[in-house]
Parts: sequence; C-alpha cells; structure tokens
Amino acid sequence: MNRRQLVITASAAMALPAYAKAESPSLKSPGPQIIAHRGASGYLPEHTLAAYEAAVRMGADHIEPDVVATKDGHLVVRHDPVLTDSTDILSHPEFADRKRTVSFGTFEITDFFVSDFTLAEIKTLRARQVFADRSHADDDRYEIPTLQEVLGLRERLSRESGRTVGIVPEIKFPTLHRQVGLAIEEKLVDMLDRAGLNSATAPVWIQSFEQANLKALKKMTPIKLLQLVSGSDVDPTGAVTLLPPDDKPYDWVVSGRAGTYADMLTQEGLDEVATYAAVVSPWKRWLVSFSNGQPVVRKDIVDNAHARGLQVFTWTLRNDRLDPFYAGDPAAEYTQLFHMGVDGVFSDFPDTAVAARDKFAQ
Repeated sequence: MNRRQLVITASAAMALPAYAKAESPSLKSPGPQIIAHRGASGYLPEHTLAAYEAAVRMGADHIEPDVVATKDGHLVVRHDPVLTDSTDILSHPEFADRKRTVSFGTFEITDFFVSDFTLAEIKTLRARQVFADRSHADDDRYEIPTLQEVLGLRERLSRESGRTVGIVPEIKFPTLHRQVGLAIEEKLVDMLDRAGLNSATAPVWIQSFEQANLKALKKMTPIKLLQLVSGSDVDPTGAVTLLPPDDKPYDWVVSGRAGTYADMLTQEGLDEVATYAAVVSPWKRWLVSFSNGQPVVRKDIVDNAHARGLQVFTWTLRNDRLDPFYAGDPAAEYTQLFHMGVDGVFSDFPDTAVAARDKFAQ
C-alpha cells in the first residue's frame, strides 16, 4: 500500500457502513447508489438516449436527466437552459437571431435558450460532447430527447435487464422557468405519476439546486426529494469558496434571503433540509478537498446529515478530472467517499463507479 492509499484509508478509518455488504431490496445492487451523471457522459454526448442506455448496461442504478422546458411547454433534457456547448446550434443559421442575454442576479448569460425554441425546433438539433478533451466521435449523431422518451427508455431497460432502473431528474433553473410561464414541477410530477413512479418507494429522487421548488414539491408529491449544494472552488486551506452563480440558490437571490450554500450544511441548515428532502447532495469538495497536496476530510457533514435521517449523495466523479492526490486511480476517490459513509455518487463513468463499489463491498 502506497502513502496515498494509507492516507485515504486513515482519513476515514472506521468500520464499513452496514450497507457495504447489504443488498438494496428495490435495486438489487450492494452498497452506495451509482447515479449515471447525464448518462455515461464520459463516453458519449450527455443527456442522449444512447448515453443513458450505455450507463444502464454498465450497471448504473439510476440515470440522471436534467430537465428544462421548451417554448411550447415540452420537457426535454439538457444540463443547462442554453444550447451552445451541448448541441450543434451554431450550425443552424436559421436560429442565429435567437441568441439573447439573460440576467441572473449579478451575472449574465448570452446564449440560445431552450425556452425560446419549440420542441419541433429542438428536435432538429444534435447533441455534442461538452468537454473538449473527450471523444467527439459521436457528435451530431443523437437527438435531444424529451423526458417522456427517457421515461420510456427507463421502463424498457428495467424490463430487459430484470432490475428496476432508477431515475433522478434535476429541475434546472426552476425560478427562471416559472418567471417565463414554463414551470416544470407540476408537469414533471404528472409525467412521473403516469409512469407509475409517484410514490415514496419509487426509485426516483427529484433534485434541485434551489430550495423553494423542493419545498413546494414536498406538498405536491410523496416522491423523494434531493437538495443539491453547490460551490465555486477551493482555497489554499482546502475551504470551499463561494462566488456567483454558485454561492447561493437563485431563489434566495430573487427573494432576498441572506446566506449561502454553506448555510445548508450547518446543523441548522441540515435541520431545515430534513423537513422536505430525503437526500442532501453537496459538491464533493465540501466532503473532501485538498490543501498542500493532502486531503481535508469533512466526515462531520456526512455524520450530521445521517443523524437527521438524510442520505448523502455527492458529485461529480470523473476519471479524467482527478486530483493529483489519487495518482491517476479513479477507484481511490470512490473508496475514500465510500469509507466516509456516502450513500450515493454521481459519476460520468458509471462502469468505473460500479467496479469501485463492487470491490469496496467485498
């Protein structure tokens, strides 16, 4: 065992969580849950049916569609409410006049907004890999799917694989959508209801970086809710820094509520989250950051959440975005988080995540 492995193990030395060898009764997969972040997005253009199917074939427990709305009210899946980075929109001169600037508190976005396009127009676009250093061999091959198509795929893959495939939809920019008359929450719940997934025991979590829409959803549906907690960067001491737009939920900006995402992870903040959510999901640097090449571990966040009955998921694990501490071994990052008691991880490389979990559970 090398020095890095010793530190990883020592930084979270404890008995393995009970679920390390347990079998989930609903998903039949041991240990922490593996959520395919935007599908198998490390290999294929994100948020495509191909990426979701590949993720399930790799053993992911859940697929994660980010949900946005079109001009005519259809729910489609994109990571952002804009199109330049993830599609071939710039190859469509017929849409050149759609680019515009939208203000979000103290920052602005100039781009092509999904909410300015009909579903028929969105269907003329093709998906592209968003990371320049990943394979672009599959760019411009796949349509932008609707959420309904993703739900249909989930049902088919569950049937074909003989296991229940979960789904973890994220409502993107809920306040923005509501401001332009395209609220997502009610439509999403209706679609999940028609898919037979509107229950507390369904393999579903609805997630959001905002808080007000999750509190509203708590009154609307028994489906489990997941509070995302963002961050901007890490300072030399290993502390998470917070700058717009990742400093606070946008609904807090609009309502004038004081505070930042850091407040959600305090004792009082977790008390509030526990009143409406089943899961708190901080950016992984809230749990493990680095200072002078060594890990700064915040297992107390995991323990405090668990003490309130909250599960802890974290994001995003990527083979090609590892801190040098892990010496090029993606499994080491998973193992460190699993030893801390994390209940689920969002990964761009679900095959790596599943393999790391399987090894951890041995």
